[in-house]
Amino acid sequence: MDPLSDVLSLLKPRSQFYAGFDAAGEWSFDFPAHEGIKFTAVMRGTCWGITDGLSEPVRFVEGDCFLLNSGRRFVLSSDPTLPAQDPGDILDIANCNGVAVHNGGGEMFLISGRFDFSGNHAAVLFDALPSIINVPGSSGQAQVLRWSLEQLANELRTPQPGGALMSTHLVHLMLVQVLRLFMYASSDLPQGWFLALTDPQISSAIVAIHAEPARRWTLEELARVAGVSRTVFAQRFKALVGSTAMDYIARWRMLVAANYLREGAQSISAIAFSLGYESESAFSTAFKRIMACSPTQFRRRSLG
Repeated sequence: MDPLSDVLSLLKPRSQFYAGFDAAGEWSFDFPAHEGIKFTAVMRGTCWGITDGLSEPVRFVEGDCFLLNSGRRFVLSSDPTLPAQDPGDILDIANCNGVAVHNGGGEMFLISGRFDFSGNHAAVLFDALPSIINVPGSSGQAQVLRWSLEQLANELRTPQPGGALMSTHLVHLMLVQVLRLFMYASSDLPQGWFLALTDPQISSAIVAIHAEPARRWTLEELARVAGVSRTVFAQRFKALVGSTAMDYIARWRMLVAANYLREGAQSISAIAFSLGYESESAFSTAFKRIMACSPTQFRRRSLG
């Protein structure tokens, strides 16, 4: 698999929530910061949004979609000059009925899905993303997002056999569409994992690391894969990713290990040897340094 697919395969949606909002007239609500990510599609009308990291409100029109990153409060309104109100009543109605109607509805309608992820895997993706990614309605990605949100709504409203797997795949589908747009349509990507994947030489090294995480990689070998000198590779990798190649390898191994621990099928020693460690103690030391807990503690929390 490619690196993006590798990382997405580790993400396990922990909880999912779908809601619709149907509004009319003047309104403005200040939604509190949330865990995980939120996808929203404007199905009818227009609205404005403002969140941390934006200097000005963004206008969303019918057909637009957007991804709201984790930990961001978000003001949604019909007019960005209106004072924002507490959305408690709106959230309560949405929790109970699935769709909250405000001022009789009929002018603006949006649907939104929120997803939480277990463990530290999501940080690989979302720490490198801006607070919000807008997906114009005219793009193919927006069409896929709207369709996926509607399918998710059906899965959550009417549970069917295989629903959990279907919901997970829908989340991954939406993520791929937004992340592809972000990677290839942004001219000023911040330093991080996504920026590295747009560089053909560094990306080829990351692909190799993901393909053989247990291999005892050296800078010389990775530079050879990238087709550049050792010095150029080390400098470019750190400039793009924000960490050294060796630190990246260690971090990726621990994310793979965490996934194995969560699944619970392998012993800790088996996981250690599968990732290239000569002993369980060496693996446990590395795991605790990066994940801030021992493998045993991680497994207990994940399975408990």
